[in-house]
Amino acid sequence: MENKKVKKVNMLYLLGYILIPIVVIVLCAWCGATFFGGKGKIASALFTGPFILSVLWWVFGGRMIYDRKRKAMEKELDAKGFVRNHTFKGSDCTVIVDAENGQIALLFRWNPFAYFVLPTSRISKAWVDDGRFGAGFMEGSNRVSFLFLADGVKVRVNTFFSNKRWRMDSDYILTGISKADMMVKILEAARTQNV
Repeated sequence: MENKKVKKVNMLYLLGYILIPIVVIVLCAWCGATFFGGKGKIASALFTGPFILSVLWWVFGGRMIYDRKRKAMEKELDAKGFVRNHTFKGSDCTVIVDAENGQIALLFRWNPFAYFVLPTSRISKAWVDDGRFGAGFMEGSNRVSFLFLADGVKVRVNTFFSNKRWRMDSDYILTGISKADMMVKILEAARTQNV
């Protein structure tokens, strides 16, 4: 996928990931109601089994595919002579920087079957977002990330994410900011070196 325009989401994959389990649930429920009258062990298995399997798929399936594709990408990059100087494995995006050759590799969770390798000169801007919101004693954040523009596409990589707000002086927030700062400096250094 070298020199291709960055695409963060594969809509067919995303729709299939969401809709195929729903279709299976509906078909199995229909079969249970139609052929077994909605009664008995087989009918209840057709109602509950696909639902439980779908929930497990939605919770764990995407992560397993993303992790497996990331490992395959790393092997391919190594075979092609890509020097992995810096790797950041985010929950939704993996960023690998080859500072020696001025390249960056990207893999996105919702487009795991295609990774992108591009020269760092195609990164036009990189910055940190500490996610600060609120005022006074309510000031805090629940997400820290570094962002960059690659081919005009904004890529956000979380260095910290939580479902609750943390104070800005929290160790979680400060560590997230430190990681994001480090990655922005690495991207800027690789970009200026490749210009």
